[in-house]
Amino acid sequence: MAPLKRGADSESSEAKKIKHSSDNRASKRQRKVESTADESKAKPTSDVRNLPKNTILKSEETSFPRGGASVLTPLEHKQIQIEATQDVLFEQSAKKKTTKGQDSEDEDDGEPKPEVRRGKKHKKSKADKKADAQLPEEPVLKIEGLSYKKLVIGSMVLGQVTQITSRDVVLALPNNLSGFIPLTAISDKFTSRIEQLLEKDEGDEDAAGSDKEDDIDLKEIFRVGQYLRAYVTATERAQNKKGIARSKKRIELSTNPTLVNRGISKSDIVKNSMLQASVLSNEEHGLVMDIGLEDQTVRGFMSSKELGSQIDHSLVQEGAVFLCLVTGLSSDGRIIKLSADHEKAANPKKFAFLGQAPNIDLFLPGTAVEVLITDTSTEGVTGKLMGLLDATADLFQSGAAVSKANLSDKYKIGSKCRARVICTFPDSEPRKVGVSLLDHVIALAPRTEKKDLKDPLDALQISSIVEDARVTKVEPTTGLFLDVGVKGLRAFAHISRISNEKIESLTDSSGPYKLESKHRARVIGYNPMDGLYLVSLETSVLDQPFFRHEDVQVGQIVKGKVEKLIATGEGRSAVIVNLAEGITGVVPEMHLADVHLSHPDRKFREGVSVTARVLAVDLSRRKIRLTLKKSLVNSEAQPWTDYDKITSGMKSPGTLMKVTSAGAVVQFYGEIKAWLPISEMSEAYIDDPTIHFRVGQVVNVRVLSNELKGEDQKLVVSCKDPESADVERQTAFEKISLGDLVGGNVKEKSADSVTVDLGDGIRGIIRLAQLSDGSEKKNKSALERVEVGRPLRDLVVLSKNHKKPIVGLTNKPSLVKDARAKKLITQFEDVVKGQKAHGFVRAIEAGRVFVEFAGGMVGLLLKSQMTSEMAQLPDFGLRQYQSITTRVLDIDESKRQFLLTMKSKDDVAEAIPPTPVKEELKIVEAVDSSIKAVTDLQFGKTISVRVKSVKSTQVNVQVSENIHGRIYATEAFDTWDEIRDKKRPLRQFHANQIVQVRIIGFHDAKNHRFLPISHRQGRNPVYELSAKKLPKLASAEEIPTLENVTVGSKWTAFVNHIGETYLWVNLTPVVRGRIEFMDLSDDVSLLADVEKNFPIGTALQVSVKAVDVASNRLDLAVESSQNKLTLKDLNKGMVVGGLVLKVTESTVLVQINENIVGRVFLTELADDYSQANPTVHARGDIIRVCVVDVDVPNKKVVLSTRPSNVLSSSLPVKDPQITEFSQLTANQVVRGFVKRVADSGLFIFLGLDIVGYARVSDLSDAYIKDWKSLYEIDQLVTGRITSIDSKKKQISMSLKASVLVEDYVPPVEFNDLNKGDIVTGKVRKVEKFGVFIVVDNSNNVSGLCHHSEVADEKVEDLASLYKEGDAVKAKILKVDSKLRRISLGLKYSYFKSSSEDAAGSDSDGEIGGVDLMEGVSDADSESEASEDDADTRDVHDVSDEESDAADEMEIDEKPSTKAVLGLSTSGFDWNSTDLGFNNNAAGSDSDSSADATKKKKKHRKPEIKIDRTGDLDKNGPQSVADFERLLMGQPNSAELWVRYMVFQRELNEIEKARQIARRALSSIFPREEAAKLDVWTALLHLENDFSSADAVDEVFKEACQYNNAQEMHDRLIKIYISSGKLDKADSLYQAMIKNKSFTPSPTLWLSYATFLMTTLTPPSPTRARALLQRATQSVPAALHRQLTTKFAALEYKSPNGDAERGRTIFEGLVAAQPRKWDTWDVYVELERAHGERGYVRGLFERMVKGRVKRRRAGVVFRRWVEFEEGEEGGKGVERVRAVEREWMERREAEGEGEGE
Repeated sequence: MAPLKRGADSESSEAKKIKHSSDNRASKRQRKVESTADESKAKPTSDVRNLPKNTILKSEETSFPRGGASVLTPLEHKQIQIEATQDVLFEQSAKKKTTKGQDSEDEDDGEPKPEVRRGKKHKKSKADKKADAQLPEEPVLKIEGLSYKKLVIGSMVLGQVTQITSRDVVLALPNNLSGFIPLTAISDKFTSRIEQLLEKDEGDEDAAGSDKEDDIDLKEIFRVGQYLRAYVTATERAQNKKGIARSKKRIELSTNPTLVNRGISKSDIVKNSMLQASVLSNEEHGLVMDIGLEDQTVRGFMSSKELGSQIDHSLVQEGAVFLCLVTGLSSDGRIIKLSADHEKAANPKKFAFLGQAPNIDLFLPGTAVEVLITDTSTEGVTGKLMGLLDATADLFQSGAAVSKANLSDKYKIGSKCRARVICTFPDSEPRKVGVSLLDHVIALAPRTEKKDLKDPLDALQISSIVEDARVTKVEPTTGLFLDVGVKGLRAFAHISRISNEKIESLTDSSGPYKLESKHRARVIGYNPMDGLYLVSLETSVLDQPFFRHEDVQVGQIVKGKVEKLIATGEGRSAVIVNLAEGITGVVPEMHLADVHLSHPDRKFREGVSVTARVLAVDLSRRKIRLTLKKSLVNSEAQPWTDYDKITSGMKSPGTLMKVTSAGAVVQFYGEIKAWLPISEMSEAYIDDPTIHFRVGQVVNVRVLSNELKGEDQKLVVSCKDPESADVERQTAFEKISLGDLVGGNVKEKSADSVTVDLGDGIRGIIRLAQLSDGSEKKNKSALERVEVGRPLRDLVVLSKNHKKPIVGLTNKPSLVKDARAKKLITQFEDVVKGQKAHGFVRAIEAGRVFVEFAGGMVGLLLKSQMTSEMAQLPDFGLRQYQSITTRVLDIDESKRQFLLTMKSKDDVAEAIPPTPVKEELKIVEAVDSSIKAVTDLQFGKTISVRVKSVKSTQVNVQVSENIHGRIYATEAFDTWDEIRDKKRPLRQFHANQIVQVRIIGFHDAKNHRFLPISHRQGRNPVYELSAKKLPKLASAEEIPTLENVTVGSKWTAFVNHIGETYLWVNLTPVVRGRIEFMDLSDDVSLLADVEKNFPIGTALQVSVKAVDVASNRLDLAVESSQNKLTLKDLNKGMVVGGLVLKVTESTVLVQINENIVGRVFLTELADDYSQANPTVHARGDIIRVCVVDVDVPNKKVVLSTRPSNVLSSSLPVKDPQITEFSQLTANQVVRGFVKRVADSGLFIFLGLDIVGYARVSDLSDAYIKDWKSLYEIDQLVTGRITSIDSKKKQISMSLKASVLVEDYVPPVEFNDLNKGDIVTGKVRKVEKFGVFIVVDNSNNVSGLCHHSEVADEKVEDLASLYKEGDAVKAKILKVDSKLRRISLGLKYSYFKSSSEDAAGSDSDGEIGGVDLMEGVSDADSESEASEDDADTRDVHDVSDEESDAADEMEIDEKPSTKAVLGLSTSGFDWNSTDLGFNNNAAGSDSDSSADATKKKKKHRKPEIKIDRTGDLDKNGPQSVADFERLLMGQPNSAELWVRYMVFQRELNEIEKARQIARRALSSIFPREEAAKLDVWTALLHLENDFSSADAVDEVFKEACQYNNAQEMHDRLIKIYISSGKLDKADSLYQAMIKNKSFTPSPTLWLSYATFLMTTLTPPSPTRARALLQRATQSVPAALHRQLTTKFAALEYKSPNGDAERGRTIFEGLVAAQPRKWDTWDVYVELERAHGERGYVRGLFERMVKGRVKRRRAGVVFRRWVEFEEGEEGGKGVERVRAVEREWMERREAEGEGEGE
């Protein structure tokens, strides 16, 4: 250690040092000269220059005490001292290099120049002058500043944090450089936190999202201005999206202590050295730090007092990084005391610099040093660090850039100055470092020249322009230094940033950029390390409107040029606008214009100049959103960008982002959003906002309120005119009179009242007692039916509050009836003596009752005027607000009072107000000139009318200008032949056509009823007319009614409605009937889409099947051959259509016609059994079936839906159809479905009446105790036929893998394992004493790894390392054959040694495979009882004592003797009477006669019980006893349970039906999921019909817990739709699209869109279309195109769709992916169906114009020809042929091969 101490004695007294060094050199020199064998040892002392220097020092030594001077200069004297120290340190360094495998010659190469110098000097002279003359010959140290080229991977640099984002940290580096620190390059602890957070997010996304402590925010880890040491990990040019390198260079850094402290060992660390450390844990008194040394036992500790004043100790997080000063070490060197208080370390009085250096690797960036100045120049300063290391300070870091003084005057050669290391140069020889002499870098503090100026960017912001920047210094090849007007700070303009033209060099005396010249400059950055602004003098930069995204302000009007038009993932368009160099903005489709643009590409071409307004700026993502809407761009209103600046009454335009039934969300600028309620949308009443408003529409609003509710800002706006709102509300309120009938939407609902919005800001209140005339229970029931947002009509105004615009309302039917008849008492003048008056009880007192009417009118009812029964009851049997009917007994005009009575008097006549006489309607401009008055319009009169419009089922006509009529389709034609177009029969009529018709009655447009001509009502009647010539009817009584329709009669009917399973048609205007879908046509393809093939208005020839006048029911049928089929007419192979009646897990019940029903079994569902799923069919589906077998005597028909049977026999068949035994052979592998699980084995259904049998012993190669749990009915299995007995019709099968698989590998047995084998396995159980492991691919062979064998180091808690199910790799340490125990080891050293032994060869000792018993507990483990291995043992329970642990290592081959309890009710087997069977006998394969006898006895008794249930009546169960008897034999039959429920429901026993459903759910076997699902559905039907909404909700939530939640939602929606509760269905759909587990399904979104556009009343196409954008955010990206295609098709197919919108979507799809031909095909078919011939031709032409292959072109031309043949007599076929020939010629000219 002497050399190390000698190198550290530089600060001791000079005399002592000289003596010490002299002695050492002398002694060493003598030893080295004698020993010449080892050159490496001789080199440090072989320099003969030491001889004259030692002589001089000795002579100097005698005169030093007297103050004498040396002959040498101070610099030469210092170099002598440095030489001695350097020799020793480099000797130490050489030893280290030698240990790394380098020889002594390599060591010589490390310092070639000093060695050569010493050699020459030794030969030439020993004189001092000659020795001194050699010193100037040393090469001059070149000053090199830090640059991008000098930075290589491995360089270290000091930087300062300037920006913190969510993804990385930006570090300012010296010399105008900057680097980025990624998230994963901060520290090991921080990376570990990120990995834990990601794992937690994957496991529980919701929990991780809600735990704020787990969130990682880099701003809490770093702070701006913090100094850090960084390690360069990558230097590369940034690339754009196309992979092309851009000019901007990117430097990636790491602050990981492991990298930035490289080369430092434990022994190298001394006081005042600088280390970078990361926080491992935050303790009470300080921080435990990781300093990244190889010796992990060394840790750092930083006291909370050493953090500095700016850092709060409690807020420091794990993983944070600090650049620390070493303040001390513990006695053993394992604890390093650190300090991050740079203010204390940089104190000028106690400057903490590195005064001793055991290793030159300690001079890392951030280290404070003292530099011995060796040279100064205009480029910078050079010097030495302790004589060991060269150091340079370049132009920027020496202060020469801003200092007016000469560097040589400030830094004298030979003097020392303070500095701080800022970078290393790994590739330089000899080694050197870069240092900074700047004061703020030395102090590790920000540069602040003024006390009130904390940030230089506050004085001069980036992107600001300095008009007169003065040149203060010119560097010819580097750039200009300028004064920008900030005291103490300068700016630098690089030579490449001075002009747009290239400048080779600069001069300070001439040219435009000479000293003191002034220029216009723009600030483009600031480097805190250099303390310089970065500016540009380029004209292009000065003229840019924006330099960075921060310069763009929200709400600002900007100008730019269109860069390109893009298509987003949702099939929408967007425009990219270039605002400045490198800055672009995007304009979404909704902001392209104030109106929807069908072809935005025509308006926004590349290069077009546009004026836009900034909507939002996202700085984190560097994105700008713009709008081109003129209403926003040209608005003079101040943009709303801050909630705090928005006050009530302010006005501004906004954009609708979402429109709902309750209102709309309005988006302004930035994050400002507001809520626009439906009541504030317009002065007029609005029922559905989606009809009047659309997303993207601009509306002018004013602020109603701006409140902060919780963490959210609630901004409410209005579209109403504030000046007219109050006036209109008052006017509307005055128009409402007492007794008027009004209506409105329910706004609020409470327990005792309902608030109704009557429009114009007027509210109405309905009390609970005013909802009905009935009891309190009925009032509450009526309240439950009231829903917020739904309309209420026919409400009577009882009272008015003039102070507040509030109206008292009632919904009592008795009062509504009086109000409609104008009999309701509203004022005293309305009271007429003897008049019957309906009112309600106001108050009850002794002997009298006060009865109230409208307007607060109250009458008195005395006890004497009540009936005798009422007088005897408490409170007269009345309650407050109860409805009551009275008669006016007497009136007192003077007191304005009246008495009431409830007694009948014959002499008092009921006062009936006279009925006003209606004025007769006058005829205005009649079409028929013979009509002069309404009296001329009599029944049977023939008149001329003009066609107004033609609908699908009727023709609307004009009799005169003020009288209208209609011709219904049934009255338009005399014969079937007159109808030219059967689908659209009324197209024969056209607008303005004059038609001769006869009057047959009136049409009630409100109730859609036919009225006789004598029933005149309304001021504007609608006449029912007939265009038929025959028969001529004499009176209205001769019009055919249902009584005139007879069975078998023929009629011409017209479709007027399409139901779920029926088609509703009209025979006459008053006779309506229905046709089942199966009775429509023999062609099943037509029935697949009834709405398309039989649209509303279609004419059909039908015959009457049945008439029920009492029930007003008429059944019809279209003549078809299939309806006449009988069982005898059916033949095998016949393909017919069928209606699905019922679907179970194993069969599909199909109705062919009224008399024939067949079944489709699992084996007949598909050609591939794995795709056999009956549930793909639903009740009511029309499918094509093939007859497989007909049993006429038993009336049984077996059907098939196999594609090879119903479509084409050439289709591939994976599982052939098996109908006969002759098709099967021994050794054949077949698949089938489990038909029955018996005690002895499985019965497997292979085909029609063909069943195979597999014994228990043939099910698996392994022994399985509870084998029944592995199989269930209808399960698909694969087996090999082992034998066939054709006579007995018996088939034996085996399901063993060894029989099925040719290359079968048997499982590992106990005897296969040997000591030393390496195996894989799964952890079965973890105890304190060890880990139990089951070997993979074995017969449950398990072993124990003792806790001492788990790891090479002691493990305290095994449970923290392993858990059940973990996959592990183990080595067998011991195999005990007697006790059948295995000892395992998990130590890493076992595998390390084995891997070294097995290097280069394949090991056969490792055994791995699949864990067959994963998840099975140790107490119930099971294994195979092998035939060859009779020595089997039990697995005993493990006790907590380690002595009993060995029992766990036994091989689980014998089944446990523990009895397995059977399941109650579900799965009950009538073939076995012994429910408590012995499990030990369950696995026996014995076929002895004794066992056979037992099985026969078990089989007899259940047969008798089954026979008892067969005695039921042929009509099915007719009583509770019948159902109970059947359920005993069929407890899993959902059909039977549901029929039982229906039986009780028909008896009005709703509660019993509910109880039966609960019984069914608890009785049905758990695996019968489909059966339980059906019962749940039936229960929901029951609750929906007879219970409240809350009860339905409760049952539904319970059903979702036990069944597939999405399936239950779908079923409840269907229930709501079938019961007409469309609003509830809509609400349920909305709940589904908020559930993340449902939203990835495209079916959900398409189903909801179809519901909104077609089913909902009124339909809401706007909401349906808005779903597409939301769907694409949830559905996987691979399905986006198909989903968008279906939404576009919906626009064509739905009656409420917009074909133009669908066309726009398709255009976007084919433009984005022009070679997706399936999209083109769908597009063409939809256009053809829509009847747009021109569009279809255009699509065909576009397809063949593109780059298309020959085969595809052939398909397109063929379809084009087919299209033209069906249009206009085939005139366009020749044109298509010509185009095809032209295409062929063009392709041949291009040389395309035929094989393309």
